[in-house]
Amino acid sequence: MKKVLLIDDEEKLRSLLTRIITLEGFDISQATDCKSALKKLEQADFDVVICDVKLPDGNGIELSGKIKSIYPQTEIILLTAYGNIPDSVQAIKNGAFDYITKGDDNNKIIPLLNRAMEKVELSKRVQRLEKQLGNKYSFDNIIGESKILQDAITLAKKVARTDTTVLLTGETGTGKEIFAQSIHLSSERKDKNFVAINCSAFSRDLLENEMFGHKSGAFTGAVKDQKGLFEEANNGTIFLDEIGEMPLDLQVKLLRVIETGEFIKVGEVKPTRVNVRIIAATNRDLQKEIEAGNFREDLFYRISVFQIILPPLRERLNDIEPIANFFASIFSKNTNKKITGITDDYIQALKLHPWKGNIRELKNIIERSVILTDGETITYESLPLELQVAKSQTNKMKQLSAFDLASAEKIHIQKVLNYTNGNKTEAARLLNIALTTLYRKIEEYDIDLRP
Repeated sequence: MKKVLLIDDEEKLRSLLTRIITLEGFDISQATDCKSALKKLEQADFDVVICDVKLPDGNGIELSGKIKSIYPQTEIILLTAYGNIPDSVQAIKNGAFDYITKGDDNNKIIPLLNRAMEKVELSKRVQRLEKQLGNKYSFDNIIGESKILQDAITLAKKVARTDTTVLLTGETGTGKEIFAQSIHLSSERKDKNFVAINCSAFSRDLLENEMFGHKSGAFTGAVKDQKGLFEEANNGTIFLDEIGEMPLDLQVKLLRVIETGEFIKVGEVKPTRVNVRIIAATNRDLQKEIEAGNFREDLFYRISVFQIILPPLRERLNDIEPIANFFASIFSKNTNKKITGITDDYIQALKLHPWKGNIRELKNIIERSVILTDGETITYESLPLELQVAKSQTNKMKQLSAFDLASAEKIHIQKVLNYTNGNKTEAARLLNIALTTLYRKIEEYDIDLRP
């Protein structure tokens, strides 16, 4: 129920207003002075406070400022026997919702109270949405305990507290936009706009217009001025996804924004200034793009002040199961199913897949399996055929005889792992193979990692 606190030392007025407000369905409490009012506010959450200006132990206008500083979502309506403009102005400055003269309140109080309640509800709704957004893009909600992922999260948390330009690199589907959102929401700019643009989704002219906006009359159809995304992101963060796809001449304009904080709109002659934090992302090797003449070296050094490499899923095999369970939970709710688990052979098949599409690909496979599942458990049979075939081929490899080259390789890898006490990074170095290759062979040969 919507809660109201009435503060007034006149008993007859309190009784009258209490009766009127209660009949409208509000839950109302009473206080006679500042001290008792503050105590009641400590004990319960009130949506609206109706307060007399003249109280036995203080002034209602001053009290309203104190209440708003402690309970910013609570709205305050002030009552006075003699209204005057200076008091009205000060009341509004102190955060009061409105200020009315006694005698008119019987007719005005309920409509005014309803409007104050609407504002409180809107404020609460915005706060809930902000909380949901913060939870969704919190670093704590990035799933995975693998060291390589946790190292990336640690770096992102450290740079989030600064205004430094960040470059996120990694394969498609590794979660670059989630990292960018998390960095923004952990920064001092979290209350400002986060604006994202995919640089590969637009032609050269459209991309320039999206980024920087245009002046009225700049081209056919430009009937009014339009803000670009840099202007929309002013004082906040702009996320430039797939920056490696940006045309060279636009790279020059982006470099100017980074260096001077200024850009010129299409059709404009004077510069527009912005204060924007830039987070860029790419799945390309920008060093190779520089050598090929497709990316400016000076821009690369500007955007890669702080670079974070996001690991592919095949290097995070132990993270596959918790991620799969998370998506299974989400999609089971969306489809009104009661899925409680995933079979071991299903998880094993996932771990043998190369995951070229990374987390995005895994998400799609889990969604498909949830749709196909009739019971409470996702089974191996709901996997796409190519994953079932891959596991079958791997099982055959595990049955090799002692004379097979693969068996000899398995034995040698096992010996090296025993020598390093299970340290896979050191074992990969001694074997002169990539760590990802070692992980794959451990899975292929079912190598025992116990000391």
